[in-house]
Amino acid sequence: MNTITPQLSAIVRTFTQQLSSTRRGARLARLLTTEQLRTWQVSPAVTERAELIVAELSANAALHGHVQGRDFRLALTLDPAAGLLRIAVTDARGDRLPAPSPDSEEVGPDAESGRGLLLVGALADRWGTEPYPPAGKTVWANITLAPHDTGHNTGHGTSHDTGRASAPPCRTGAPQG
Repeated sequence: MNTITPQLSAIVRTFTQQLSSTRRGARLARLLTTEQLRTWQVSPAVTERAELIVAELSANAALHGHVQGRDFRLALTLDPAAGLLRIAVTDARGDRLPAPSPDSEEVGPDAESGRGLLLVGALADRWGTEPYPPAGKTVWANITLAPHDTGHNTGHGTSHDTGRASAPPCRTGAPQG
């Protein structure tokens, strides 16, 4: 007799949106992230971390990655089976890469900017950059998910381990969109 065992498939979910390289586009990226993660039933704790990461990466794309007439792209990938939320922000300025390891001592106590990637490093389990041909770059951040973090059952560039729980390996190369 053949027995069929139901297999719960953990569907990889993706969300991609082009946004204007402006402060308004960065704000919209944060709001869209919050709404999409709520729709995917991601825990409030992970959603809050992701919202702050997207706010910083999108603000950087609008401020430092802006090229007249070019947008930036936000991509979210939720992979419950791998236990991973990947956030990727792609802009048109591949020549302006973030510092490999921002140091809080390099930012003066009265400086009004310069702490964004420190925040990303504190909130993400891993983050890094990848070239995005022909002349852009993608800055990505991974958040490792615990089993209760979703409501579902379930080589190029640089990477920075932030000392949080280790994240599963992630794909390299340009994000699929």
